[in-house]
Amino acid sequence: MEVEIRIPSPGESITELEIASWLVDDNSWVEKDQEIAEVESEKATLPLLASHSGVVSIKVQSGAIKVGEVACTIDTEAQKPEGAEITNDNATEPKPEPQSEPQHNDPSAGSGQSKLNASPGSEHHHKPQPSSQSSQVKVTPLARKLMDEQGVSVDDIIKGLKKITTHEVNAALGAGGFAEPKQEPAERAEERTTMSQLRRKLSQRLVAVKNETAMLTTFNEVDMNRIMAMRKAYQKDFQEKHGVKLGFMSFFTKAVVEALKQHPLVNSQIDGDEIITPNYYDIGIAVQTPKGLMVPVLRNAESLTMAQIEKGILDLAEKGRKGRIGLEELTGGTFTITNGGIFGSMLSTPILNPPQSGILGMHNIIERPVAVNGKVEIRPMMYIALSYDHRIIDGKDSVGFLVKVKAMLENPERLLAAGVSPDRLLLDI
Repeated sequence: MEVEIRIPSPGESITELEIASWLVDDNSWVEKDQEIAEVESEKATLPLLASHSGVVSIKVQSGAIKVGEVACTIDTEAQKPEGAEITNDNATEPKPEPQSEPQHNDPSAGSGQSKLNASPGSEHHHKPQPSSQSSQVKVTPLARKLMDEQGVSVDDIIKGLKKITTHEVNAALGAGGFAEPKQEPAERAEERTTMSQLRRKLSQRLVAVKNETAMLTTFNEVDMNRIMAMRKAYQKDFQEKHGVKLGFMSFFTKAVVEALKQHPLVNSQIDGDEIITPNYYDIGIAVQTPKGLMVPVLRNAESLTMAQIEKGILDLAEKGRKGRIGLEELTGGTFTITNGGIFGSMLSTPILNPPQSGILGMHNIIERPVAVNGKVEIRPMMYIALSYDHRIIDGKDSVGFLVKVKAMLENPERLLAAGVSPDRLLLDI
C-alpha cells in the first residue's frame, strides 16, 4: 500500500511552507515516526514525520509547497533491505549537506588528497591509466569518486577545461615550489541564494518595527562583581542540587521581572487605540540557531525559581540548535532579553520584538577602572541597553526601569525583597 505524506498545517492561517531539507534519500527505507524532512514556515522550522515504515518516494525535492500537498509517499509493502538503518541520527539531527568541489580546478586545494592515475586515451568504460603528467595532478577524494563513476581521466578533465586563470597558475607555481608568483587580483565571483520564508518574514518585521514604532534606546552600566562572586562561591552546590549550571540569565530574568512589576508600561503593548498591560510576565529569550535568531518564551517567569529559569533557557537553547522550537514556544511574550555579549558585543541598540514595547540588551563583561567609594578599582563591568516604544513608554519609566535592573544586579539580595533594599524593608520605610 502506498501512503501519502502531506504537508501539515502549522496553524495561524499559514497556507504555504517551504521544504528546507530532506533528512532521508529518495527510495530509502524509513521507520514509522522517523523525521524525514524539515519544513519551514515564516515563523519556525518543523519536522515532517513518517506515518508508516517502508520505502519513501520523494515528490517535491525543495522549494515552496502548499499545506495539504503531497510531499512524498511511503510504500508500506516494500521489503526492508537487509541491514537497512535509519539515515538520520535518532531523527533529531539534520542530515549534513553533501560536500561540493570549488568551481576552479585548484590542484593544491584540500587536505588528505590522493593522486589519480590516468592515461590520455582512456575510454569512458575503462579504468583510467596513468600518464607521466596526469599522475602528478592532485585530486580530492570527492572528485576522484565522481570521475571513477563517470569513467573519465585527469587528462579528459584537463582537456575539457575552457580556460586556465591566474588562480590555477599561481596555485600550480606554489605547489611546485617555484618562486613566489606576483600577486594577481583574485577571481571575482558572486553567489546567490534564495531567502527562506523565515528570513523573509524576519526582514519584513524588522523594517516594520523601524517604520511603525517610535523606538528609542537608553543605556546604563552594571558592576557584575557581586553576581560573579556568587557564581564562583555557589556554582558547585547549585549544580549538584539542581543539575544545571548557574548562569547570568537567571539573575537578569529575575531582575527584569521585578523591575517590570514596578514599571508595568514597559510590559505593555499597543492594540489599535488601546494599551494592553498583562499581569503576567512571559519573557522572551533570544536564541541564536542555525536558521537565525529566534525568541522562544519563558511563560510566567515571575513564578519560576533561579534553577527553573536556567533549565528552561537550556531546554529552549537545545531545541533551537536542533531546529525544534515549536510555534507555541515562539508566540506571545511580553518582554524580551537578548545577549549580544556572547558574541563579544560591547554596546548595541537592540531592536524591538513586536508587538512588545521593550527589550533589554546585555553585552560583554570587561574589567574597567571605576570609582568605588572615592577610590579607583578594577571591576567587571557590563553595559546594558533598553530599547522601548516611546509611544507608550516615557523617559521616567524607561530610565527608572533600567536603574532598578542595575540596582538589583549589583545587589542580588534585593531580588528577595521585590527590588527593595533589605535595610529599608527591615525598617519598614
